[in-house]
Amino acid sequence: MEKIFKLKEHGVSVKTEFIAALTSFFAAVYIIIVNASILGDSGIAVEPLIIATVLASLVGCLLAAFLSNTPLIIMPGMGINALFTYTLVNSLGLSFYEALGAVVVAGVLFTVIAVTPMAEIINKAIPVSLKHSITVGLGLFIAFLGLQKSGLVIQDPSTFVGIGDLSDLGILAFLLILIITLFMFLKNIPGGFLLGIVLGTIICVVFNIIDLPNSYFSIPDFESYRNIFFKADFSGIRYMNFWIATFSLTLILLFENIGILHGQVDSMLKSPEKNKKSLISVALSAIACGFLGTSPSVSTIEGSSGITQGGRTGLTALFTGIMFLLSLFMIPFIKLIPNEAIAPVLIIIGCLMIQNLKDLNFDDFSELFPSFLVIILIPLTFSIVNGIAIGFIAYPICKIFSGKYEELSFPIYIISFLFLIYLIL
Repeated sequence: MEKIFKLKEHGVSVKTEFIAALTSFFAAVYIIIVNASILGDSGIAVEPLIIATVLASLVGCLLAAFLSNTPLIIMPGMGINALFTYTLVNSLGLSFYEALGAVVVAGVLFTVIAVTPMAEIINKAIPVSLKHSITVGLGLFIAFLGLQKSGLVIQDPSTFVGIGDLSDLGILAFLLILIITLFMFLKNIPGGFLLGIVLGTIICVVFNIIDLPNSYFSIPDFESYRNIFFKADFSGIRYMNFWIATFSLTLILLFENIGILHGQVDSMLKSPEKNKKSLISVALSAIACGFLGTSPSVSTIEGSSGITQGGRTGLTALFTGIMFLLSLFMIPFIKLIPNEAIAPVLIIIGCLMIQNLKDLNFDDFSELFPSFLVIILIPLTFSIVNGIAIGFIAYPICKIFSGKYEELSFPIYIISFLFLIYLIL
């Protein structure tokens, strides 16, 4: 363990990494069910998609563990799975299997960028203010996701969003769990997030918000999984729609992960030297996803909970990957964990991530306004890539209008133009 993961060098123990892994697992495990549900709208049965999601999560975590030695949780991403189903399949007309082919090709292109100097060139071309604003935007996105899951923030037909019924048992349970989780976090209690999730689940059982299942274990249907395993279809490669799909996936994978990894690896782990290998880990995982039968992976925001809990090495990712594998046999138990127990963790993590606001240049409006757009549009459009895209398009416009042409590099023009094409397409 020590030789592979260098625990002493990172100032952690096996126990710390295991607790961090449990925290990340419980914070991210809902993705298994949600991802399968979203992909199921493309006409594929849900159970084989659950198996695909679990296996993709295992592969992603193993890559993070042994390639980059980071506690990142790499698994099919929320948002990009919706693009896969509702745009690639339902709108562009690709079959589910052709969309998997597009995932593989996009993953290959992403890997080429990640392993070559292109990734470093692109990373350096991104203004520091936009990098910080992406982290802040992600923090607000996470917090908004938590508030939505809690029921405290709901959809309102007249104002888009509103406050939920404060007399609702679910909201009352959430508020109680939030207080408990916040207390443990402020007191630096080891495994506080994990304890919060476990206690929160118990509270929801006591409040009769969730019912105990008849069985906590089940045997996965591997026979049905054969219908999507290694069934990526590349026959559409000669058609424009296939390349529109591939281009969109590549662009989102590249910039969403650059943004997330800046927040997790650079800001939270303080290990920028691990950024490149982390990006390669995500890129290789995306290729695997196409063959395993799911939309591509990202470094999940929920994995930040394990980092916040003290995870610092790939051992956290390894433990989490093993937990994902074991979860194949515990789907009824996983379904038991309520949103009310997960939401407080997401909200606290969101609060931690907005600390990057202090690093923004408030004295230069040509820097501030594009950052502002990224920060507000990531949560308000409920899309990481849309917020990033509009911020990048606005950046050269603001600089040109301010007469600060010398602050613009050639790559930033290219990146902004590509985002413009993406939004048009």
